[in-house]
Amino acid sequence: MVRGVLAGCFALVLSAGGAWAQQCGGNFNQFVQDLRTEAAQRGYDRDTIDGFFRHASFDQRTLDADRRQGVFTLPFTEFSRRLISQNRIDNGRRNAERHRATFDEVERRFGVSRGILLSFWAFETDYGAFQGDYNTLDSLVTLAHDCRRPELFRPEVFAALELFARGDFDPVNTQGAWAGEIGMVQMLPEDIVTHAIDGDGDGRVSLQTSAADALLSGANILSSLGWRPREPWLVEVTIPDNLDWFDTGIHTSKTIATWEGLGVRARNGSLPMRDAQASVILPEGRFGPAFLAYPNFSVLFEWNQSFTYVLTAAYFATRLEGAPVFDARNPEPGLSRDEMQALQRKLEARGHDVGGTTGILGARTRAAVRSEQRRLGLPADAWPTRALLNAL
Repeated sequence: MVRGVLAGCFALVLSAGGAWAQQCGGNFNQFVQDLRTEAAQRGYDRDTIDGFFRHASFDQRTLDADRRQGVFTLPFTEFSRRLISQNRIDNGRRNAERHRATFDEVERRFGVSRGILLSFWAFETDYGAFQGDYNTLDSLVTLAHDCRRPELFRPEVFAALELFARGDFDPVNTQGAWAGEIGMVQMLPEDIVTHAIDGDGDGRVSLQTSAADALLSGANILSSLGWRPREPWLVEVTIPDNLDWFDTGIHTSKTIATWEGLGVRARNGSLPMRDAQASVILPEGRFGPAFLAYPNFSVLFEWNQSFTYVLTAAYFATRLEGAPVFDARNPEPGLSRDEMQALQRKLEARGHDVGGTTGILGARTRAAVRSEQRRLGLPADAWPTRALLNAL
């Protein structure tokens, strides 16, 4: 859910209460004091504020984790093979059976496939086995203090404060992921405040210990983000050699019937919903694996903004519902991280906004690659190769 990186030390953040001119960076203790002041302005009493912020500490380990996300530089095939094991598939199917009644309720109320929830449950916490060992309050306050994305994390601090005021958050003992997510499907405090559901009917929302609570809450989030009930999200396809590669990617959609007219076919069975809009996804270019992404695929980016992560989760969901292993085919070799950073610098020099020289092939880098490929007369499939790097 990261909406951008702020380079300066000040940001203007919009909250439910209006516009807050706020400082990030600087002395950490003073920053926490400013949070206390804002909490009082929001109407929280002194005892609640003291109980919540008393132990808030700067956590360097959180910042280290935020800047250490090298796994997202891997191409889709390698990334998916690292995350998807036979053991994860077997555990997923066992959990689908164990929690059949909950998944039936999810599909009845929200129309969200059990495969999707099982996939994120697996990737986020290995079906609840490891939910993170970062103190949630420390992580949130540290990331709010950091000047990269305060507009995301400062509101989460106050959402956690609201949970504390309700008796649903322990500032000392609540642990989760480095970015402040909590529970089996890793929900941020704002999502917990607005979308958490008591799925097991015990009168409390226990996202860390109750699978029913976690799964129904996760489905509620997806529904609120626009999930289309009982519609597909991803289908593996085969593609013709003469496809207009510039029309591939999540930026372009056509009806299934139109794609079929252009020679796109389901690799197994037939393509559902011929009147629906969908996009051809080529994560490793025209010689690599190919998928059709339906509108529900885009909803998943609100859960995680990494293209490779979302595609892997979406594909794993289809595996859990019976799809075969995808055909990796024979893509052209991708770039190393150093080469990707060199490419991003060249793209920036040509005026493209690629989101910084991260070495990660994100959506903006893909868009810039596609544009330069077309300009240079190369197949515009948005897959950066050494040929493109050398041509720029």
